[in-house]
Amino acid sequence: MAEPIRLSKRLIELYRCSRREAELYIEGGWVSVDGRAVEEPQFKVGDEEVVLHPDAVATPVEPVTLLLHKPAGETLEQALARLGPATRAESDRDPRRPLSRHFHRLTALLPLEPAASGLQVFSQQRGVLRRLGEESDAPEQEFVVEIAGEPAADGLARLGHGLDQRGRPLPPCKVSRQSERHLRFALKAPQAGQIEHMCRSLGLEVLALRRIRIGRLAMAGLPVGQWRYLGERERF
Repeated sequence: MAEPIRLSKRLIELYRCSRREAELYIEGGWVSVDGRAVEEPQFKVGDEEVVLHPDAVATPVEPVTLLLHKPAGETLEQALARLGPATRAESDRDPRRPLSRHFHRLTALLPLEPAASGLQVFSQQRGVLRRLGEESDAPEQEFVVEIAGEPAADGLARLGHGLDQRGRPLPPCKVSRQSERHLRFALKAPQAGQIEHMCRSLGLEVLALRRIRIGRLAMAGLPVGQWRYLGERERF
């Protein structure tokens, strides 16, 4: 049996590439060991079959942004843990192949509270981190809220203006009726518990809270518990 060596070194021996090229091939998911893709250059191999994909390109793995339909009742840590190749939405037509690096060092942006469901963003991209991290220029968020109870005649107008939280006036927001039991809220930089507080102020009980849009980006048909890549031309 051959003495185990680093996968990157074996690739250099087999394909006469440089060390940097070997590392990029491996990190890019282009190298298989006995038919299984391996993305760690330091992975030790012995007599296993090492194959470089014929379409392989030696380019760095670019940072990504993942959009998840977070289930209600999950913490952000639990939501992050569900991100992986197995939970990618079948409807995602992005050409990128899921790589292990896509699921490391992700930052949760505009985090949803555990009880809420809907569109949750996890990103490695500097531009997205900056865009969604600046409260002064935050994009509008849209929520669908299932309620119990009946607001007063001027209830929707009061929700849009005139309420406060912890003694501070809340900024104006757009509120409309979607159905008998559902309201739509559109607002920027909501505080933790703000929508529930606003509804309770009018005697309404919040039964469910779901975020369906951030800026120009809607959740659309993304199934619960699944994720997709943010497209290269998509913007918040």
